Order: sequence, then structure tokens, then C-alpha cells
Amino acid sequence: MTLCRRLSEMRLAMMMLTRLPMGRLRDPVPQMAEARWAFPLAGVPVGLAGWGILCTADAVGLGGLAAALLALGGMVALTGGLHHDGLADFVDSMGGRDRAQRLEIMRDSRIGSYGVVALIFAVGLSAAALAATPMSAWAGFILVAMASRLAMLIVLDVMPPSRPDGLGRMAAPASDGTLWRVWLPGSLLCGLAALALGADAMPILVAMALCAAFVAWRAHRLIGGQTGDVLGAVQLTSETAGWLVLSALL
Repeated sequence: MTLCRRLSEMRLAMMMLTRLPMGRLRDPVPQMAEARWAFPLAGVPVGLAGWGILCTADAVGLGGLAAALLALGGMVALTGGLHHDGLADFVDSMGGRDRAQRLEIMRDSRIGSYGVVALIFAVGLSAAALAATPMSAWAGFILVAMASRLAMLIVLDVMPPSRPDGLGRMAAPASDGTLWRVWLPGSLLCGLAALALGADAMPILVAMALCAAFVAWRAHRLIGGQTGDVLGAVQLTSETAGWLVLSALL
């Protein structure tokens, strides 16, 4: 595998998970399943942007909550609200009678009351947590942003797709026994961020893993696997848990 190919895969992952300009990919364009190893790397610019906005807002004298909301807004702008949309659709689907109706609800672009409430809690809890997070917590921002996307990658790889199309199917891996190689780059980078953060990293990662596992368990029971919306819900719920624990420890 050449370096150019790896760079193309990373650019494709950034194109899918962020709104950062990545130029035009040259043929042969990688498949999404080949680029999924770079999903955690998309958390680096998102996390740094959030930390930078928080510090800038604080430096100009804005209050903690205003600074936190601006930081969240910047991170949402960088992702295009992709994960928030996934959480809202997944929570809305819980009102379905059966698997088929739940999958149909997730296809619907309209948002229901369950999804609205879920987003209010996710944004509200994240804002409250970031408002209490010190400006020196750059490593925490990077860790939470990357680890939540690593959790998304792991759920993608260990759960079967629930339908024959969509992001959950396109990015699904082949059964070739090399998952550890796919998870390794993101795991190593999360490890470096954890080392920079110190002992507080472990409870943060545990809380995030528990939230991701809960969402995956619910998805397995409700629709028998994962979809793009499920992956978005995994990312956002684990990220919210990470912010909460980070603010409690620092």
C-alpha cells in the first residue's frame, strides 16, 4: 500500500466526516471501506477547532456558556451536523412498531419529537460541560473527538449492516481478519492524546465506551445491526459523555 493511496483514503474519510476542503480525488478513488481506518483522524481538526474557539471566546471576555455554545457551533459547522442528524433519526426510530418501520423512520428527513428532545439534551449537556472545562484542556478536546470516532469505527466493524444500502453498508468491512490493522492508527493517536491528558483519560474513555456500547446494544435489539444513523448516534452520545467526564475531572 503506497503512501499516496493512504493519503487518498484519509482525504476521503475527511470528506465524509467533515466539511473541510480536500480537493478532488484522482482515480482510482478508494472505497469507503478502505478509508474507514481514518475516521478517528477526522476528530483532530474538529477537536482543535472547538478548543481554539473556546479559548478565543474566553479571551475576548465572553461568558463560559456563550464560549461553549460557540465552540459547539464551530464543531457542528465542521461536521455539517452529520452526527446530530444521526442521533435524531435513531432516537425517532425507537417509536417504530417493528424493524421495518424503524428503518423507514430513519430514512425520513423529517425530525420528530423524540429526536428534538435527544438533540436538546445532547447540546445542552455538552454546552454545560464545555463551559466548565478549563482552557488548558487541549488534549482532552482531541481525545474526546478522536475516541468518539474510534468508537464509531469499532461499532461499524463489529455490527452487521441493517440494510443493503447507505453509509453503514458502504463502509462495512470485508471479513478478512485484519480489523486490528484498521483500528490501530486511531488507537495509537488516542493513546498519545491520553498520555498528554494524564490519569484523567481512563475514566473518560470508560464512560465513552459504555455509552457507545449501550447505543450499539439498542441498535442490535431494535434493527438488528448498524446504519449510518446508528454510527452518528454512537459518535455523539460517546462524545457527550466524554465532555461531561472531562469537565468533572479537570
